[in-house]
Amino acid sequence: MSCGANGWCARFVERHRAALNFTALVLGYVLYLIVGAGIFSAIELPYEQELRQELKDARSEFLNASPCVDEARLEKLLARVLEASNYGVTVHWNDSDQNWDFISSLFFTSTVLTTTGYGHTVPLSDEGKAFCIFYSLFGIPVTLLFLSAVVQRIMVFVTRQPITYFHRRWAMSKSVLALIHATCLGILLTLLFLIIPSWIFVTMEKDWNFLESVYFCFISLTTIGLGDYVPGSTHNKQGRPHPHLYRLGITVYLLVGLICVLVMLETCCELPHMRRLRQRFYNEKVHELDPETTTIIDRDHLSETPQYTADPLPAILPTIPSVSEQAASMKKDSSLAYTAANGLGGKLR
Repeated sequence: MSCGANGWCARFVERHRAALNFTALVLGYVLYLIVGAGIFSAIELPYEQELRQELKDARSEFLNASPCVDEARLEKLLARVLEASNYGVTVHWNDSDQNWDFISSLFFTSTVLTTTGYGHTVPLSDEGKAFCIFYSLFGIPVTLLFLSAVVQRIMVFVTRQPITYFHRRWAMSKSVLALIHATCLGILLTLLFLIIPSWIFVTMEKDWNFLESVYFCFISLTTIGLGDYVPGSTHNKQGRPHPHLYRLGITVYLLVGLICVLVMLETCCELPHMRRLRQRFYNEKVHELDPETTTIIDRDHLSETPQYTADPLPAILPTIPSVSEQAASMKKDSSLAYTAANGLGGKLR
């Protein structure tokens, strides 16, 4: 009875393996959200309570030191200042500082269409809000199409051709080469678009330290865009004599960096290990190849002609059968020989 139950359980698990893996993935993701929420709450809640108490003490101290100030009018002024701050307007800026000049508007459109959305600058008028809806409705799909086309073209030269070249030159497995290539590409992009820009922001933004600069770069390039750190918001005239050029450079950096991040993600998704991992959660039944067949196919890849070759072979050269074709032919010949031998044996008897 126990063996029958175990056999039924094994057959059930094998039959519904993809569904069970998907269920485990959903439960694991929900658990990840819950754990993250608990950790953030444990870390940030004491700081929030401390800041609230500090603001209350500062408000009480100001009212005690200024008895002629009406508390109700002060609350009204603070509410208005906070409301304006939510729209990107503060009382600390100079009259020459504008949120909606051409360069700032270009920065805004790039953050909207790439779904980064810092939230530090938002449309003030009803006409601007309505236009933002229609502009994003058509612009975001076009942006996704543009990014997809650019990434696919870059992938050919950055990922596929190098792997094919070294695969044919060194006769190494493509899976190993793909893993090494993804690692080197990740290190290079981290250096070019995370570490170096962070040092630049440290020198340009006097109120930022290195951790805050890395935080801004990561939040921006992953299109999270929390908006708590936005370069150029302090308006330091001494450190940035050309604020418009500085904002334009940041816009170019964000667009190019986002493309490179997408290239990195696409490179990781094409790794054989990632493909096998994704297949565990698919609804289709995927049959694993036996080790012998996998070895034959891996050897067969050595005889493949890459899609992009600089010097194609002449058409007059004879076609050499691949290893898998030779194996199939040998298997077919052996089966024919076995059948013929049986036939001769029958006639002899």
